[in-house]
Amino acid sequence: MQIPDREVYDDNWLDRAFIWLFSRKMAKALGGKTQLQGYDGFVDLSKQIMQGRSAREQQETVAVVLQSLVPAPVLWLIRTLFSPTQLVCELNAWFATRLFEWLVGPCEVKAVEIQTASGQQQQNSGVQIKKCRYLEQSRCVGLCINMCKLPTQNFFTQQFGIPLTMIPDFEDFSCEMIFGQPPPPLETEAAYQQPCLVAQCEIATPSAAACPKIKSDGSFGFELPL
Repeated sequence: MQIPDREVYDDNWLDRAFIWLFSRKMAKALGGKTQLQGYDGFVDLSKQIMQGRSAREQQETVAVVLQSLVPAPVLWLIRTLFSPTQLVCELNAWFATRLFEWLVGPCEVKAVEIQTASGQQQQNSGVQIKKCRYLEQSRCVGLCINMCKLPTQNFFTQQFGIPLTMIPDFEDFSCEMIFGQPPPPLETEAAYQQPCLVAQCEIATPSAAACPKIKSDGSFGFELPL
């Protein structure tokens, strides 16, 4: 596998504010800290959360962080007042390209096919992440799945009531987010069989057929308290 070259990011003041806020929340959930600054510190805290925790425990720790960012009454109002219509899903995709770029890098809205009760429907509720900054920085399959993909899917699907599926590509580090599509069980996805990025990941297990951090406890997701 040819690993893409690293991108250089020039964070503005708003990007740095988001990085600081998320890092602060992660440090609190972890009960630790990092000596690194900026996005490097954010990724370092992610790696610390992975250490000594099962896949499920990692996901639950991230869930605590995400829930701490949005007050519970706000989540309840969103779930109660907004059903996952085409318009709502398309607005979520649009907001995602504005709010998540500091985390994942450049991204854009794209048209996707959604399976509905009446058949296939095309809508602009997809987000194409050109090269995920988080995966590029961490170079770890386990971090991508346990610290980003599964917690984010669960958070939007359960807490916001907006189904979300994320499909990372470990060849070029791109990723597709599909709002309005319920996430399938992880064991049915290609990511479940993804080997470690042996030449890049610090904790890679070269002998494993698939990244062992994904299957460390047989857990493929979890239920968040509403």
